[in-house]
Amino acid sequence: MKRSDLSFPLHLIVHPFDGYWDLKYDGRGRVRIALIVLGLVVVSTIVQSQYAGFLVNYNDPRQLNSIVQLLTIVVPFFLWCVSNWSITTLLDGEGKFKEIVMATGYALVPMALIYLPMTVASRFMVMEETAFYYLMLSVASLWFVALLFVGTMTVHQYTALKTIVTMALTVAVMGIIVFLGTLVASMAQQMIEFVVNIYRELSFRT
Repeated sequence: MKRSDLSFPLHLIVHPFDGYWDLKYDGRGRVRIALIVLGLVVVSTIVQSQYAGFLVNYNDPRQLNSIVQLLTIVVPFFLWCVSNWSITTLLDGEGKFKEIVMATGYALVPMALIYLPMTVASRFMVMEETAFYYLMLSVASLWFVALLFVGTMTVHQYTALKTIVTMALTVAVMGIIVFLGTLVASMAQQMIEFVVNIYRELSFRT
């Protein structure tokens, strides 16, 4: 892994238009870097929920599940990538699935950079300083959305308006996929229970 691969995400979050252009047309993006950033966000979120200062942390450590937290980040990430690829294929988007994954992963860099330091800082904050904590988390979220917008627009070569429509449709498709997945899982569970009940009935009669 080259040093430029590690420094490029830092360049991209400060110069998103140039950065995403280089990602798409100069081949400077790396899928593994995007996945590393995703992993850092997962770790930072888990650490934040478990070790943030008591003034800003309302979670009960006894009820936290790291696997569930991991899934609540990783699953939406890939749902977004799949949904965005599906929509943009129909809307003449130029982005490949790999480019969508990289654009989305690199957009998460502000969260990876801000969450962990703020978690450490929160343990030393007094009540009057917690507003700064929430401000920085909001900055990370807004920065992520802005980068995702620029990344989507650049990767697919859309106008700003078409990018907004595409992102809204992507969220809608994510909801449809979740609904259909839940429906299929529920039907599969009922079928399994039906087969098990029949097997038990036949076992009891023989």
